[in-house]
Amino acid sequence: MTSPFHDVPAAVFDGDVLLHVGSPLREQRALEQGEAIVPRADRAVLTVSGEDRLSWLDSLTSQALAALPAGVSTELLVLDPQGHVEHAAAVVDDGVRTWLIADRTDAEGLLAWLTRMRFRLRVDPQDVSAEHVVIGGTAAAVADIASTVVWLDPWPAVAAGGWGYAAVDPHPAASRDWAEAVVPVAVAEQLAAEAVRGERSVAGTLAAEALRIAAWRPRAGAEADGRTLPHEVDWLRTAVHLSKGCYRGQETVAKVHNLGHPPRRLVSLQLDGSDAVLPEPGAEVRADGEVVGVLTSAARHYEEGPIALALVRRTTPVDAALTVAVDGGEITAAQEQIVPPDAGRTASVPRMPRLSRRR
Repeated sequence: MTSPFHDVPAAVFDGDVLLHVGSPLREQRALEQGEAIVPRADRAVLTVSGEDRLSWLDSLTSQALAALPAGVSTELLVLDPQGHVEHAAAVVDDGVRTWLIADRTDAEGLLAWLTRMRFRLRVDPQDVSAEHVVIGGTAAAVADIASTVVWLDPWPAVAAGGWGYAAVDPHPAASRDWAEAVVPVAVAEQLAAEAVRGERSVAGTLAAEALRIAAWRPRAGAEADGRTLPHEVDWLRTAVHLSKGCYRGQETVAKVHNLGHPPRRLVSLQLDGSDAVLPEPGAEVRADGEVVGVLTSAARHYEEGPIALALVRRTTPVDAALTVAVDGGEITAAQEQIVPPDAGRTASVPRMPRLSRRR
């Protein structure tokens, strides 16, 4: 589907994904202040209908969903038998259908897996991305949009049954306000027309990504590299219920949390701003010339400058001087601890739970 936002003045696209409209830094500020929206063509929309949908999803994923009230926002992970993240999705139920918002690169695999797991249950997973578009922004920014459902990002609050590893208080995303509205294509076309006429401000995904990285918020298409444990990126706080029933990968989740420590840990990097080149995801992270990890996301933030997230070995000293590989050399990076080396039940304290409700 061709994005209806292609005619927005100064719009720069990668395929159908709107990257920016001329000034990614200014767009970040507008997004954060609730003055702009961002069309998320990089997000796909799945639905699950049928009487067994919530109990079925509960049995398959890391989140407690069997009694999820209509309008309450949460998220789930699909893990492999060893506890590694395979898929992730935002979740909100409207009382009739459960809506899942996933990275577009992850959605096909998630749908295929859900379809294989139907058995004889009364469930019907579908990809409805051809009929629906995801619009991001603050809750206030999307409040006047004729949405089918709205997902309010619970990050970084620790949900019931979750556990927070980041020891920083307050969390840098404590005041984070992010929502994703699922709208029919006709509504997206109306929003695009308003933007063309100058009646509504829009931003690109580069701005949304920079705000996500600054919030230390993991996502499937970046921090989940095929061997990521949810503990390594602090995903227990919003996507895992530690006391729910069994599901695939649950044994590893419990063992690492209760008896051990995750083998890697997520760190925030402040990159040397003197180099105009941002490192690419997958770039090596080094300490004293030795590879200790991999960069997962990078962006230029309107206040913090060049920033990144990276997964490094648990044993990497928290005060180690790091560098990140770029074409033709490397740049220096100051690390800030997100997941501590001793993360686990005995070394971290859970925060009070909070649920996000549709407004």
